[in-house]
Amino acid sequence: MNFSDNFFSRIEKKTNVDKNTILDLAKKLQQNDMKNENTLREVIQELGKMTGKEVSKEKEDKIISAVINDKVPKNIDKLI
Repeated sequence: MNFSDNFFSRIEKKTNVDKNTILDLAKKLQQNDMKNENTLREVIQELGKMTGKEVSKEKEDKIISAVINDKVPKNIDKLI
């Protein structure tokens, strides 16, 4: 996936998370199994800390279920 600087600018504006942090997190995801529940929980918690948002256990479970069951939208750019 090749994202433009405009994409990263929009993410940074909404989350206050810079491009390098996003890329570091993406690298972590690439090196691990995206269907592994423990990896997903770590990433969700890390994102919550980065953005200053608390993620409830219920929401975390829903996110993990969506990822594991391939229910995540393929075009992320439209979500932002």
